[in-house]
Amino acid sequence: MLSLESRRAPEMAKLIASNGGVATVAPSMREVPLASNAEALAFARRLVEDGFDIVVFLTGVGTRALTRVVETVYPVERFVTALRKITIIARGPKPVAALKELGVPVTVTVPEPNTWRDLLRTLDEKSASLPLKGRQVAVQEYGVSNPELLAGLSDRGAHVTRVPVYEWSLPEDVGPLRAAVASIANDEFDVVLFTTGIQVNHLFQVAVEMDQEHSVRRALSHMLIASIGPSTSERLREYGLKADIEPSHPKMGYLVSETAQRSAEILRLKRYLPK
Repeated sequence: MLSLESRRAPEMAKLIASNGGVATVAPSMREVPLASNAEALAFARRLVEDGFDIVVFLTGVGTRALTRVVETVYPVERFVTALRKITIIARGPKPVAALKELGVPVTVTVPEPNTWRDLLRTLDEKSASLPLKGRQVAVQEYGVSNPELLAGLSDRGAHVTRVPVYEWSLPEDVGPLRAAVASIANDEFDVVLFTTGIQVNHLFQVAVEMDQEHSVRRALSHMLIASIGPSTSERLREYGLKADIEPSHPKMGYLVSETAQRSAEILRLKRYLPK
């Protein structure tokens, strides 16, 4: 099994081994603070001046990073006080946990699998008590921007402000990822596990740089592709790929164990049955 996990690479390797797999973990990404935090600082100033009605927090890491940026200009207590006065939307348990650390109550928690579609659907269900029309809405972004989410909020009448906090880059040492690309191209893996769409982007970025995109696509067509959830599966589809497995819960443990349980049958179907 190949995993492109970075921050939790050792944990992923142990999970694969404990489920009977042979693990190769090739870190594919790292978080890089934005060279300029101008948007985040502008958000902070506007927030403390009561300039927002709603803030949407998309990730736990991003919530904590945003707090650190705000602390460069305001005491964290002032940030927390401003957030407590408005509606707070959290896309799942990780931003909820980060906000709980700050003592900020969450108004709306988006249920699993926590995609942007789930976020908009949840807001639609609460439109009577939480209308968006005419409201000033800030969205804490993670990695790349999500134009579908921003457009969905705007279509519902919100005035949307992006708050990018960090971006993703290739790891400083790209060697393991390059080796993984070569191994995929040489048909050395049976299974690849994706836990975020950025991993898909970076796999193909390196494959293109190595002139191996065609070979990687060919190899992936008869590998088992496991995706942690709908957002990652959607990114795979953007590259013309289809996830063979999404776990019952979007967590690494479920991803590895359910992939291990179903891998033999899925690989048999992909590799040996007539197309």
